[in-house]
Amino acid sequence: MLTAKGIQKYYGNLWVLKGVTVNIAKGEIVSIVGPSGSGKSTLLHILGTLDEPASGEIFLQNKKIHDLKGRPLAAFRNKHIGFVFQFHHLLPEFSALENVCIPGWIAGRKKREVEEQALELLRVLGVDHRIENKPGALSGGEQQRVAVARALINNPDIVFADEPTGNLDTANAKELHQLFFDLRNRFQQTFLIVTHNEELATMSDRVLHMKDGMIVN
Repeated sequence: MLTAKGIQKYYGNLWVLKGVTVNIAKGEIVSIVGPSGSGKSTLLHILGTLDEPASGEIFLQNKKIHDLKGRPLAAFRNKHIGFVFQFHHLLPEFSALENVCIPGWIAGRKKREVEEQALELLRVLGVDHRIENKPGALSGGEQQRVAVARALINNPDIVFADEPTGNLDTANAKELHQLFFDLRNRFQQTFLIVTHNEELATMSDRVLHMKDGMIVN
């Protein structure tokens, strides 16, 4: 599903990623763990095309994605990659349903088709009774579930999650952990997750340990 080879990244004189190589298979849930400053989030952002490496190659479904630039890259990202962040980044002026639909509408899909899929995703995620509510009227756990639905609306090849439960209490965090596995079992969804949560990492199919810009296991 995803292959990255020799990924390096610098910020000025700071060598952040030192030749990282990663392979993720379809349907895998892989966690990346390590101390703060080890390069976990930087790697995730580069793999998700939100940032560019100084050197190295990234292939998603055998397509070399960093050959793409500008609008073609944005269109590829919208269609093939989903994102879930620590802070949900929902748009406050739109309802839960509209927030989920927006990536599908941006992709040019039919309005009704996108809305029907969004409703089904919100039902699967247990928040279909909140579709008309705006983010400010949702609990933290509900907001994050809406964000997960938004990440899935275009049937992405892979979902990148950066500390997805870092802003949730213990009960909601556990529910979201289980949700990732339910989605994998239901849709064969692939997840790459950066986390400090040991419980989530332990549940994953594989754990990649990062230290000083390298994967050490």
